[in-house]
Amino acid sequence: MRLLLAEDNEALGKGLYAGRSEAGYAVDWVKDGDTALSAIFSEEYDVITLDIGLPKKSGLEVLAEIRSREKEVPVLILTARDTVSDKILGLESGADDYLVKPFDLNELVARLSAIIRRSKGRASAKITYQDIVLDPSAHLLTQGGKPVELSPRAFEILKTMMENKGRVMSRSRLEESMYSWKDEIDSNAIEVYIYQIRKKLGSDLIKTIRGVGYILG
Repeated sequence: MRLLLAEDNEALGKGLYAGRSEAGYAVDWVKDGDTALSAIFSEEYDVITLDIGLPKKSGLEVLAEIRSREKEVPVLILTARDTVSDKILGLESGADDYLVKPFDLNELVARLSAIIRRSKGRASAKITYQDIVLDPSAHLLTQGGKPVELSPRAFEILKTMMENKGRVMSRSRLEESMYSWKDEIDSNAIEVYIYQIRKKLGSDLIKTIRGVGYILG
């Protein structure tokens, strides 16, 4: 899960960066509106957390540009502005949710999961494919009702593919879902994780489309 964190408060940014990374997100952290826009239109993100009071361009200016250019990535506003009019303005500007500082990190995780789920057209947190059930919020995976253990990144690849069943997923798209800017990517990392998934869940689950990518079988 790839997240863009747009927050200029150093202490809060560090806490959010560490907390979201521990929760399994690949996090890119930017500290001003111009850099946020550059990242948003050059990378693929599953969700954005956006502070309203960013320097250079405010969060609302960033949000307006995202929506004017028809970028449909989910956006959660994080801000100290707690009036009803501020909340209405944020939501009417195109935000998917609005969370007032200070907030509980568990609530942030729950809200992020909910808006990502809605953006992908799911009512339930659980994702199913054949006899496989994957629960991202609990980080649980079962096949035929029996628990299956995968490494965190193999779990993330499987989740991305199950969310995009019927579509061929390129290697670069799978890398984007798992790695932030600071991560070093081994040249054969995706192949290793695909191998792990096939070994645990069946060799026919994921098909390789040579020269293009991977698709659920």
